[in-house]
Amino acid sequence: MKPSILIVDDGEGIRTQMIGALGNDYEILLAEDRLSALEQFKAGRPAVTLLDLGLPPNPHLPDEGMQTLSGILSLDRFARVIVVSGQEERDNAVRAVGAGASDFHCKPVNVEKLQFLLQRCIYVANLEREHREGQEQGEETCFEGMIGKSPAMRELFTTVRKVADSNVPVLILGESGTGKEMVARAIHRRSYLASRPFIAINCSAIPEHLLESELFGHEKGAFTGALTRREGLIASASGGTLFLDEVGALPAPVQVKLLRFLQDNRVQRVGGRSKVEVETRILAATNSDLEEQVREGTFREDLYFRLAVVVCRVPPLRERGEDVVLLAQDFLQRFAEQIRASGLMFAPQTLDAVRVARWRGNIRELQNRVQRAVIMAEGKRITIEDMELADLAAQAAPLTLRKAREKVERELVERALRRHGGKVTAAAAALEISRPTLYELMNKLGIEREKSRRC
Repeated sequence: MKPSILIVDDGEGIRTQMIGALGNDYEILLAEDRLSALEQFKAGRPAVTLLDLGLPPNPHLPDEGMQTLSGILSLDRFARVIVVSGQEERDNAVRAVGAGASDFHCKPVNVEKLQFLLQRCIYVANLEREHREGQEQGEETCFEGMIGKSPAMRELFTTVRKVADSNVPVLILGESGTGKEMVARAIHRRSYLASRPFIAINCSAIPEHLLESELFGHEKGAFTGALTRREGLIASASGGTLFLDEVGALPAPVQVKLLRFLQDNRVQRVGGRSKVEVETRILAATNSDLEEQVREGTFREDLYFRLAVVVCRVPPLRERGEDVVLLAQDFLQRFAEQIRASGLMFAPQTLDAVRVARWRGNIRELQNRVQRAVIMAEGKRITIEDMELADLAAQAAPLTLRKAREKVERELVERALRRHGGKVTAAAAALEISRPTLYELMNKLGIEREKSRRC
């Protein structure tokens, strides 16, 4: 059975052209205004809707088309809508993508490109349907290498799925160490550009006088040391994705050139006169407050809105609940395998400390501490000391009755074992408990049996 598509356009010539070009591969539904479009969508539930923004009674304005988009998405939030508009309406089409459209295609219609967009939309829609079915059967904890099941991370995963198959810029916001580059790579891998280059650049790590040349390239002799023509990173990522990390560090002249590129998809090398057309998707990230930089005048407002067509927020570790334990366990398994240290596990009180610690460095700090602990651990259980969490945990954790009891038990057991040279039977007698009870206490408290000696 052929998939169905809904064509919403007030131009009879366009509708006729679409039928001729697409009729062999799709069941065609037609509408020429907002009301008929919503009726056709409700009745036919098309796989993809092709929507012209300029609809009657005001075909020269995008208002009616935007309301149609909103109406379709209110009927089905997973609906795939491709905006098909004139070149002069490109900004409105980009705005529509920010409002939930899947993509846009500029008139005059290029049938080959439109066919490609339709195939991509249907492919991604099928992936999303399979994902939703999988979610109904079990809880997802890993997505494109990112670990998490907290509401904040589930929302992030949903956003990545939605924006991946579009070509619009995405601004990724998050504190240092939250995994912004992982999000960018996930967007790239989930997109139709997955087989093409992914190039990342940290804008704050390159000297200001070299940054323009790095991004846009230069001609031979453009400046001292420019011995040959060099292709910039934007051109190197042609057909793929360029990830601009710490985009807030871009100097003003580079901001201007980047804005021009986002407007016309052309780059001009340093020292060059002609412009070269390049199709590169831009993803940007920052841990700074770009809106505040706009207010201060250090970041261009027009560039901000170009980059922030879709904003993707990566939550800090302190807002992710039990995700911190999932991440710690994943890091432990990974690093233990690297050094062939089988059987390593966290002591219960260590996981308690991991839960309550203030992870100012977010995932990067947690990863570093687990890696260190795997190397430094003497027994099979990783202690608070191995993780160097004593101070962090003490600052963050209120002393509950359970924790107070465990603290006293630990002190008494360790003191008895030291006093009796690690002899479990003698220590148990001194504590007036049985030897099995003492072993049970040692397991609960994470006290290594290797450090005790049975008699």
